[in-house]
Amino acid sequence: MIGNLHQLSLQPHHSLRCLSLRYGPLMLLYFGCTPVFIVSSADIAHDVMKTHDLKCANRPKTKVVDKILSGGRDVAFSPYGEYWRQMKSICIQNLLSNKMAPSYEKIREEEIKLMIKKLEKAISSSSPLLVNLSQLLMTLTNDIIYRVALGRKYSDPEDGIDVENIVSTFAAVLGEFPLGEYIPSLSWVDRIRGVDHKLEEVDKRFDDFLERVVKEHEEADKENRSDFVDKLLTIQRDNTGQFKLEKGALKLIIWHMFLAGTATTLSFLEWTMTELIRHPKAMTKLQEEIRSSSQHDSYVTEKQVEKMNYLQAVIKEALWLRPPAPLLLPRVYSEDLRLKGYDIAAGTQVIINAWAIQRDTSTWGIDAEEFRPERHINSDLDFHRQDFKYIPFGSGKRICPGIEFTSALIGVTLANIVKRFNWRMDVEPKSGHDDLTEVSGLVIFRRFPLIAIPSSA
Repeated sequence: MIGNLHQLSLQPHHSLRCLSLRYGPLMLLYFGCTPVFIVSSADIAHDVMKTHDLKCANRPKTKVVDKILSGGRDVAFSPYGEYWRQMKSICIQNLLSNKMAPSYEKIREEEIKLMIKKLEKAISSSSPLLVNLSQLLMTLTNDIIYRVALGRKYSDPEDGIDVENIVSTFAAVLGEFPLGEYIPSLSWVDRIRGVDHKLEEVDKRFDDFLERVVKEHEEADKENRSDFVDKLLTIQRDNTGQFKLEKGALKLIIWHMFLAGTATTLSFLEWTMTELIRHPKAMTKLQEEIRSSSQHDSYVTEKQVEKMNYLQAVIKEALWLRPPAPLLLPRVYSEDLRLKGYDIAAGTQVIINAWAIQRDTSTWGIDAEEFRPERHINSDLDFHRQDFKYIPFGSGKRICPGIEFTSALIGVTLANIVKRFNWRMDVEPKSGHDDLTEVSGLVIFRRFPLIAIPSSA
């Protein structure tokens, strides 16, 4: 009746990896009556996301997708086809492309400098100072997304909405395996657990917020405005094109930008700073490179970041050891096929455990679970390439379209907070007290905020 659901822990990527070590890199599990293939090796991931990519480019329909994303009419969960292509094209051309990402450099610089100024002021007035680094980084990423996508910040108390809480709640719910999804007769359990209530609350609160944002832009002076929402409204008003962007779809695009842009970036920054503080030698080596490469500049620019080899190795290592979405987004086969000698029926779901693939000791060696950026020095391994040993952003047709946008932010943020401050935890690293417990969900955060002590460099 329940299949293998009882074998999933609060961290499914952990429990699925344990099962794969026992039963192999390709497993057929049943979540209730739903067949689900679990992929835990690079060669099988290659077959799924390259060889049979088009047959496995759709997303499964779920309660969360149906309730909040209008049955999958956003970029991430819409069915593969013309509608998806048009939605993806709109996002890339107007926000996420290689051309657009550098155009927001000034906004990133202003917000990072503002964060640094707050830290410097706090340090000068208190010693030692405990900083909630998780909260600080969340505010930074949200404010940048606010300005780029919405034209202004919505983080002031008078705005009356806690977008940070809504996004984190949605990411958590999206990564759950609700019983009612796989065993309809037990859907009442989800109501008791509060899953249904969370969905309704998130849906209403964020829809109210998006409605307000769209209305503000519709009523605003159109002169000198060119943020993402303005561009979407221009596309919506255009009656000459073949693709009609409905208001509901417009709001879902904004919703997707927030979830993908803030949640994954925050997860990366939070875990990278955690690992750097826990590994002082790596932190010192990174600081030496950054400070020597920009010793005459108070602010590290994005062009300087691109030339910093050890910083790029740290970024690769963090995405390798702790990919923000360890199980990527689920897929579903749209037709029957044969994979590694097995017949797979249409409708079978596929979960690719990127976290397990990137910790495979047969590929990476016995230190596969250690934070060691040196493994990426002089390596051509890149998350932009089609190397299935390293897939933090997925691959194939459904690869994350926001790689350039995210990459531009994470590098310059790390460089500046590491250059300007020395960081340590208020407990001894690796003493057993620096809690590394994860919050379950589609995107993995720390369960407890990263509390650190900064000091002027």
